[in-house]
Amino acid sequence: MAKILGLGGLFFKSENPEVLAKWYQRWLGMELAFPYGVSFASKDIPANGHQVWSPFKSDTQYFQPSDKAFMFNLMVDDLDAMLAKLAPSGCVIMPEREKSEYGDFGWFIDPEGNKVELWQPPATSPPA
Repeated sequence: MAKILGLGGLFFKSENPEVLAKWYQRWLGMELAFPYGVSFASKDIPANGHQVWSPFKSDTQYFQPSDKAFMFNLMVDDLDAMLAKLAPSGCVIMPEREKSEYGDFGWFIDPEGNKVELWQPPATSPPA
């Protein structure tokens, strides 16, 4: 039987893909593996990390203050260190933080107005 194996990619429009990709490379350390893109290896996902595909209601406020119809989430190994690394980049770091059994979350708005959620997976599995 045919089945989905995981998230194959996240593709979105950009006003200047090369400039935005280089911003992510400089400030988040994302290594460009092909023109304007990054490839993540499944072996690098921690034990309690996972990929999520999740539609939201059309009137969600969760993506604000961005006016985009999407938000993407990047898995990180150290949320506080990543946000500190971003501080001098010129992006807008949102002051809210969330800690839960599902991990730690923080957000920023990139140079093109995209809301990005950073997620540090929990050290132990969340309850089922």
